[in-house]
Amino acid sequence: MAENRLARETSPYLLQHAHNPVDWYPWGDEAFARARAEDKPLLLSVGYSACHWCHVMEHESFENAEIAGVMNRHFVNVKVDREERPDVDQIYMQAVQSLTGHGGWPMTVFLTPDGAPFYGGTYFPPVDRHGLPGFPRLLAAIADAWATRRGEVVESSRKISEALGQSERLRAATELLTPAILGEAFQFISAQFDDADGGLGGAPKFPQPMIWEFVLRYWKRTQNARARQMTHTTLAMMARGGMYDQVGGGFHRYSVDAHWLVPHFEKMLYDNGQLASLYLHGWLAFGDPECRRVCEETLDYILREMTDPAGGFYSSQDADSEGHEGKFFVWTPDELREVLGDADAELAGHYWGVDRGPNFEGQSILYVAGEPGAERIAAIKTKLYAARERRIHPGRDDKVLASWNGLACRAFAEAGRALGRPDYIAAAVKNAEFVLKAMRADGRLLRTWKSGRAKLKGYLEDYAMVAVALLDVYEATFERRWLDEARTLSDEMIRLFWDEQLDGFYDTGSDGEQLIVRPRNLFDNAVPCGTSVAVETLLRLAVLTGDARYEATALKALRPMADLMARHASGFGRFLCALDFNLGPVVEVALVAPTAGDGLGALVTEVFGRYLPNRVVTGLISGDKAGAAGIPLLEGREAVGGKATAYVCRNYACELPVTDRAALARQLEEARDA
Repeated sequence: MAENRLARETSPYLLQHAHNPVDWYPWGDEAFARARAEDKPLLLSVGYSACHWCHVMEHESFENAEIAGVMNRHFVNVKVDREERPDVDQIYMQAVQSLTGHGGWPMTVFLTPDGAPFYGGTYFPPVDRHGLPGFPRLLAAIADAWATRRGEVVESSRKISEALGQSERLRAATELLTPAILGEAFQFISAQFDDADGGLGGAPKFPQPMIWEFVLRYWKRTQNARARQMTHTTLAMMARGGMYDQVGGGFHRYSVDAHWLVPHFEKMLYDNGQLASLYLHGWLAFGDPECRRVCEETLDYILREMTDPAGGFYSSQDADSEGHEGKFFVWTPDELREVLGDADAELAGHYWGVDRGPNFEGQSILYVAGEPGAERIAAIKTKLYAARERRIHPGRDDKVLASWNGLACRAFAEAGRALGRPDYIAAAVKNAEFVLKAMRADGRLLRTWKSGRAKLKGYLEDYAMVAVALLDVYEATFERRWLDEARTLSDEMIRLFWDEQLDGFYDTGSDGEQLIVRPRNLFDNAVPCGTSVAVETLLRLAVLTGDARYEATALKALRPMADLMARHASGFGRFLCALDFNLGPVVEVALVAPTAGDGLGALVTEVFGRYLPNRVVTGLISGDKAGAAGIPLLEGREAVGGKATAYVCRNYACELPVTDRAALARQLEEARDA
């Protein structure tokens, strides 16, 4: 079959559609120019590579020559990968939600030639079904309205565009940022908690790592026993369910039931990066070895299956293989016996619930049916993994996105330091080097990279998530370069995305493409929003550099969120974590290694081996004036008596230096409780 224009793209999702009989255009001037020249509406179709229903709609409608013919006659057809273009996705998703009351992917939106939406929805079947109009019937109705009732269409588009322009306005905040906001937010989350299975609400159930990061911080701040119980129950139940890949590590997207059993099988980098961090913090907070194991298995999965040789992390793995959702991941008793022999198959079947009968289309999704801890399970897992590797793998979206890489890079840096895993630190450093080298052009961070090509100007979320990851790489290595790079990116972020009139951040740069509105998302959804991570980054930089401008900018962006954070906490998890940091106390630690000897030794273990979410750590070798320049915490610090030395401070006022691990532990406890 002939190729369409998508064959020139790098996105695996767009390339999947390169042989459709639809005359697809990528988003850009060429499509809009043709729509204006031919006076045709645009049909915008938005999806992503790991989306099951996107594949269904492609197979049913976009591969159908008859339906494609109708699309080509009446519309200019535009395909967008929402992961590459979150700005386009967000604007038109808001329009679809306002029109239909719900959203999702694939998203189908009809636009005037100047980009204003006038009708939209999500998945449409090829014939009338499930109460939805068949796609050909819908196309005919839209084409007829455009031809015969143009005035109504234009009026509809004007109203929707007007509403889009107003939706991002926030009231200027008069409220103070106080710990009461955290308490109110916790009560909101607590009321939705599922005491039996963990997580919030019923089915479908999402992991929501940012919310549990906040609840864990709230426990640390208040010692609230319910906060501890909620977090620990959720972490344990997610790890034991079928949403966690019991054989290969890593998490699927979400659970279609309330018990974490049957997942939507795609695996996303952003979920796994955030969940690895969350389980690391669970291990540090609770000392539960299950949390440590899940953290390491998740990071090992990313290294093994989702890492480009150049150092970037891939975006996702599909749910489907051989045309069936979940086929790669499920087992039968016969398959277990074939791989393991009778005795081990019986043990595995009992441990993972296979002996309780099938739970998914006649086969079994593995889940921990009893208490975890069977000694022989690790060896059994290795055998099952090797057998599973011989199956036909789900598709993989191997584009590299800057913001998602920031989430994963951060997890590797932090886990490497806390768990004493130099391989994780090396992966974080390699990733940071890759993003800064391969994904920048003339100093401008880019959004996406694949097969040696980087493109699209980075968004606020790209700048913020890469910058904050670089701060974690700095803490993992104490190489000054990473702090300087984080600061450069943050300065650039303020220049490109901050708006003085708005007193806030936009998601697209001042140098970006002009869309019908300049998008500004303020919800922490599956991925944190750019603003919440920008706030956190600037607050940490303010402590590290002593530059008050960073804190002032962060607080201007955070204050208007006070009411929303308190009353609708589940949509503002990363904002709440940033607020918790802002309210402090922030423990500041400067570690100084002697010029000779074994570096920082046990002092590093003491600082990084405990759950201390509100802290910044700096370090250098004694006498390194360049390493200390511009970092108030490090200026004038020496190794006392030729030994590794720690200085514990708050607001740049420091305790007496200590060289003994037990003394450092006491100071860290006192500083946190102050």
